[in-house]
Amino acid sequence: MNQDRTYDIVIFGASGYTGRLVAEYIEQRYGTTSLRWAMAGRSIEKLAQVRAEMKIKETVDLICVDSDSTESVTSLVNSTKVVITTVGPYQLYGTTLVEQCAENGTDYVDLCGEPSWMYQMIDRYKDKAQSSGARIVFSCGFDSIPFDLGVWYLQQHAIASVGAPLKSIKGRVRAMNGSFSGGTVASLRATMASVKKDPSLISVLVNPFSLTEGFQGPEQPAGDKPQYDSELRSWSAPFIMATINTKNVHRSNALLGHAYGADFMYDEMLLTGDGDQGKAAAEFVANDNSFAENTLQPGEGPTKEEREAGSYDVLFAGQTDTGKLLMSSVKGDRDPGYGSTSKMLAESGLCLLNNPDLGEGGIYTPAAIMAEPLIERLQKNAGLTFSIEA
Repeated sequence: MNQDRTYDIVIFGASGYTGRLVAEYIEQRYGTTSLRWAMAGRSIEKLAQVRAEMKIKETVDLICVDSDSTESVTSLVNSTKVVITTVGPYQLYGTTLVEQCAENGTDYVDLCGEPSWMYQMIDRYKDKAQSSGARIVFSCGFDSIPFDLGVWYLQQHAIASVGAPLKSIKGRVRAMNGSFSGGTVASLRATMASVKKDPSLISVLVNPFSLTEGFQGPEQPAGDKPQYDSELRSWSAPFIMATINTKNVHRSNALLGHAYGADFMYDEMLLTGDGDQGKAAAEFVANDNSFAENTLQPGEGPTKEEREAGSYDVLFAGQTDTGKLLMSSVKGDRDPGYGSTSKMLAESGLCLLNNPDLGEGGIYTPAAIMAEPLIERLQKNAGLTFSIEA
């Protein structure tokens, strides 16, 4: 497939906010290993500056790539076994890279949380990826690894405990300390602009099964208003990332042959606490529009101190047919959007690299192709903890 390549991994976008964190992590964690890796971006000067600032060895090559040039992108993908890309919004800058990875059998991971673009990429390039052997995996950051793998993890517990998967799971964010970067805000703006240009994409954004390639499951819980979760004894508020995470969870289920059941139900919300205070907090979150009004620009984001002070805790809960409540959690020790995301993305690329027989060519979610080995890597290296709570 792609064994005779100069590099094992190339980080595309290594001079950007998240890309430089990925490069720093790989240098710190794997810099003394035999890993052959390089940093790619539009400007060699900026890449050299990041390499120096992040104390990365000068033996790490720098590659100039123009994301608008098919020839330039093709040269990149043919130089490496795996591309880790942070160059978003992907709907603006990512299509040629996916196309060329699919054409040339190069594995690919990204941070995409843009469902309309993912829908288009699956439709256009799935067959090419299957033919070439390229394993293309979207959403390998906070959206959607903790949620996608968290559901998979609880379902394995259910199967082992009661012999069957749970028919319904609630994903509930118990804590999330951290902030967004300008790249995340730019992706939201680009998605809204694409919908304005092509209103047919609205159906992709609102349908939880828009990434399941024709399969349409049962009506799902809306999760768009405050509600009281009696079994969890807490109010819940809408969670901004549920729109992408729920789609990825249902795509995982479909790619796994509906291992969770064809009638599987999943929703995602933010826990705000019990009583009047919890209700008031849920209502406040539901009416908060600060993210949509955020003025951050690409390249901006939390400081190192803010990233290291951040954390997150996500609960997954579901009842068996006999009414027994099963619960698991996924926790991270850095801010979710960037401190933890950069590690998740790097480990996803390394997981594909070190497991060449893991899955055939195609377009995947993290859980559908590398759930168990990726969970092992994340717990060993990246500060994530997967736990069974009941």
